Amino acid sequence: MSDAEDQVTVDLDRPINIHIVGIGGAGMRSIANVLSDMGHDVSGSDLKYSTGLDQLKSKGIRIEIGHSESNIGNAELITKSTAIPEENPEVSFAQLRGIPVLTRAQIMTAITSRKRSIVVAGTHGKTTTSSILSVVLAASGRQPSFLIGGDLNGIGYGALWNKNSDLLVVEGDESDGSFLEFDSSISIITSVESDHLSFYKSDSKLQEAFKLFAEGTKEVVYLYGDPQETHYLRDLPNIRTYGRDSGSTYQIRNYEGARFSSSFEIAKGREVIGNFSLASPGFHNALNATAAVAVACDLGISKNKIQNGISQFAGVARRFQYRGEKNGVSFIDDYAHLPTEIQSAIKAAKEGNWKRVITVFQPHRFTRTSDLATSFSESFGEADEVIITGIYSAGEKPIPGITGKLVADAVASRRMGTKVRYCEHREDLIALLKGLLVEGDLCLTLGAGDLTNIPSQLLES
Repeated sequence: MSDAEDQVTVDLDRPINIHIVGIGGAGMRSIANVLSDMGHDVSGSDLKYSTGLDQLKSKGIRIEIGHSESNIGNAELITKSTAIPEENPEVSFAQLRGIPVLTRAQIMTAITSRKRSIVVAGTHGKTTTSSILSVVLAASGRQPSFLIGGDLNGIGYGALWNKNSDLLVVEGDESDGSFLEFDSSISIITSVESDHLSFYKSDSKLQEAFKLFAEGTKEVVYLYGDPQETHYLRDLPNIRTYGRDSGSTYQIRNYEGARFSSSFEIAKGREVIGNFSLASPGFHNALNATAAVAVACDLGISKNKIQNGISQFAGVARRFQYRGEKNGVSFIDDYAHLPTEIQSAIKAAKEGNWKRVITVFQPHRFTRTSDLATSFSESFGEADEVIITGIYSAGEKPIPGITGKLVADAVASRRMGTKVRYCEHREDLIALLKGLLVEGDLCLTLGAGDLTNIPSQLLES
């Protein structure tokens, strides 16, 4: 970030005209929703149309497809997605005209400073955790604002600004270090695992970032303390842990998973808080709910209201999302794209007792695949069949020698007796699945890319 950018400040108490470059992504759409709810006149642009833009249009937000100087209009402030380069024509034009251009981190900092912010961070689990917490707080009558990088199934979007509440639930993004700039009153750290090494360069620097995030939190940090990877944070001031460990501040017990739900008990020390039912399977989701319960308890919300809120949670788009059934074959799609996430999603699927779990994984980004390919070798142990596709670039340039086959080979090296296929192209994948899937199977698509469209193609064919 340049010195000029460091000096940019913004007063969001006064309604102004704000233009968002790269408005189509889930995170920027959430920011657009919040800024509009605050009373600002919001416009935005993106390279291509996506269905999420329709929701923004319904609020009166002007959307332009394609980037052009004319899109800026009378904007007094520009903010942009991390994926937008400085040479973008709208960004360049704004800088020439002297219009402040804020990064996503800077606009998020401006937003979070206006309320008592609960920031949820972690290598994985943050979208679901922040979503569950938002639903619990809303069901209790606390009327929170929230700013999440995914759409809640119950309402169809991931952001809301409530002028009458002092609480704001925010999903913090560690990918570019931006979560360190947020004004965090309370924070949750769901996990600290190897990722985003193209930015951090080493695991030790990633770990240091989470340490700085915890130390910068004003009040309390809720930490998933079971994994070895988070132990280095457990002795910091104001840490409260949650997990299975008997020494955790909040303990999850008696977990039971079903096809589309889970149940569990949560205790604080020797006191049982209560039994909870969640309309999402998988122990990882029960852990996410445990973090939300911990925060809600310490905010003074009653057990009955918390239980009611947990039961009302209807899931998040692309998080173990049931997509339909055809000819006795069920389809579920999940955003999982890191080794532990994949392992958790498959384990949750196995709790549903399908005849077979056919798992299709699309690796995400060339840099991530280069860094983590061998780490996926243990992730698919409970799948009955494994198919690895070509890499979803997410805008990155190809790296010579880095393909999805690296992941397929790593998985095959540990999957003796189970077929692991590498299917690079979409057309070939569709044909393969049509011939492979039979009644009683679950087709589980995993990844953060466009593999999410595969269930729809198969259901409609």
